[in-house]
Amino acid sequence: MTAVAPASLETFRLGDRTFTSRLIIGTGKYRNHEEMKGAHRASGAEMVTVAVRRVPLDRSAESLLDHLDPSLMILPNTAACYTAEDAIRTARLAREALGTNWIKLEVIGDQTTLFPDNEQTLEAARLLVSEGFTVLPYFSDDLIMAKKLLDAGCAAVMPLAAPIGSGLGIQNPVNLRIMREQLPDATIIVDAGVGTASDAAVAMELGADAVLMNTAIAEAREPEGMARAMRLAIEAGRLAYLSGRMPKRLYASASSPLIGVID
Repeated sequence: MTAVAPASLETFRLGDRTFTSRLIIGTGKYRNHEEMKGAHRASGAEMVTVAVRRVPLDRSAESLLDHLDPSLMILPNTAACYTAEDAIRTARLAREALGTNWIKLEVIGDQTTLFPDNEQTLEAARLLVSEGFTVLPYFSDDLIMAKKLLDAGCAAVMPLAAPIGSGLGIQNPVNLRIMREQLPDATIIVDAGVGTASDAAVAMELGADAVLMNTAIAEAREPEGMARAMRLAIEAGRLAYLSGRMPKRLYASASSPLIGVID
């Protein structure tokens, strides 16, 4: 039997970069910059998302950008964009200001639920890929759209687990499981809706390659502690997935067989 390496020793390939952490962390909703920095350190994350439209990219005023660990890779996102055109413009601005061609693509379709507009997302993804961007699109947990986004050249797909900031956990585990089975070579990053460590573990047990989260850590009573919990949960979930869970059974199966029992 081949031994399974500890999940903490695995590397994670995304685009042209290699990471050791499968946790991508956000920057919004923290009560102060010190809490954010403490949570980032405890998470072990190597990549952090920043909403391009919510920070002064010209550094004309102090912002969270001034409080990020310089070792963290910044992943700009197009949060608060409602059309493909708006998202494309925002991505170009981020590339010029931050010197990166990586973009987390968000095109929102509904202001109340913040559900993505998959069609506008696909339209934006196609153009951004053609311009040399490494595109990571947020979209509904839909297998067909995942295939279209990958065919468009996206480096990964980022299906939601539940509405952004809801903390409801994974609402459609079957969809994610099917996506993993149908797209064995794709990079799948669960995004949005994770509320606690068990949600992160379940995402990884379903075969996700990584998890992106923000609110679950930022709005925890102790963000630093929750960040550490998420780090451990992702490692545990990944190791469980690699190890292969036992089959589910309707009836009991004795841990100690009756064969050889002394009368």
